Amino acid sequence: MATEALWSNKLRSGLTMLGIIIGITAVIAITSIGQGVQKSTEQQLQGLGSDIIQVFAGAARSGNVRQGSGSATTLTWDDALAIQKQVLSAKAVSAYLQQTAQVTYEKQNTSTTIIGTDVNYPEVRNTRVQEGRFFTQEEIDSAKPVAILGPTVRDELLGMQSNAVGANIRIQGKSYEVIGVMESKGAQGPFNIDEQIYIPLTNMSDRLVGNNALAGIAIRGIYVKVNSQDQLEGAQFQITNLLRVRHDIYPPQVDDFRLSNQVDIINTLSNVVGLFTVMVVAIAGISLVVGGIGIANIMLVSVVERTREIGIRKAVGATNAAILNQFLTEALAIATAGGGVGIGLGIAIAACAAMIFQFPFVVSPLSIIIGFGLSILVGLFAGVMPARNAAKLDPITALRSD
Repeated sequence: MATEALWSNKLRSGLTMLGIIIGITAVIAITSIGQGVQKSTEQQLQGLGSDIIQVFAGAARSGNVRQGSGSATTLTWDDALAIQKQVLSAKAVSAYLQQTAQVTYEKQNTSTTIIGTDVNYPEVRNTRVQEGRFFTQEEIDSAKPVAILGPTVRDELLGMQSNAVGANIRIQGKSYEVIGVMESKGAQGPFNIDEQIYIPLTNMSDRLVGNNALAGIAIRGIYVKVNSQDQLEGAQFQITNLLRVRHDIYPPQVDDFRLSNQVDIINTLSNVVGLFTVMVVAIAGISLVVGGIGIANIMLVSVVERTREIGIRKAVGATNAAILNQFLTEALAIATAGGGVGIGLGIAIAACAAMIFQFPFVVSPLSIIIGFGLSILVGLFAGVMPARNAAKLDPITALRSD
């Protein structure tokens, strides 16, 4: 009887379900997309190594304004070499400089990030050259003008799938011979490492930056690859103490460098994405409340419209419980159907988003269970009051109703 009553008013029943459908769709889709983006970013960061410690140079100050990390020349290449020699858990260490520069090849022109680094960079950053080779220690010692292109830069300057090795590009007007192309790694958050160009650290220091510290070649930061992820905390402690001694920093003086690792970045990202997902799901929950109010309103109207029907049923022996169950069943049927449609739409939207934006498709069974459970609860609570009103109707009064 509940099904027949809903089917006889298909448009009204469909509109009543709409609030539930929108709420459940939003909960499932947003939860799935958030988890997919989180997993994709974690995979990318882990692809660069989850056993990496980054040491950043200190921040310069202009008046009372603190500039970004790496803006001061507080780290030197000798610091990196000292870490390699004295920190026992350090498997490989790579120093680097970083600067945005204009790069040209024939008539092509682009602005991109230049990374000056050493021979340990591929091992430390878990990457390799897919075409040509990386530069050698001899080329670093002689500050030779050679360059390795990221695949995106290669495509922009020389054309897609072109043979870049042997080409001569100009970085800030200075000529460099291309000796290799790095493998594609894609975007890492807001940065795309495929858009970078790599040159010897000594060459960049001499020709592009020209910004050396008194104690040697100034660098932007240091990558430290440890033997295992379990040794990250111990390595950070050793590196911190070593640099404090080398830089004559003693309590209560503030460190002129900063350390972070990929695990911290992944955990921070997970927390941010998790909080954002919870916030948006909470907002989507408002749709469920609105949907519940819609169900309650429609069921109250239905009770008024069907007063004579209720009177006839009571007159032929229907109990208050039977009337209560009928209207409660109608409310639950609307909520259940809306929840089912919402779950299907949410999964479909999440799958489309994963396919379009190229991140893993993740659907949590827990989110489906919670979404469906919420729809049932909304239907239950929204149907109780109209069902009780229907059950309490006096049969004589109900029969006299127009």
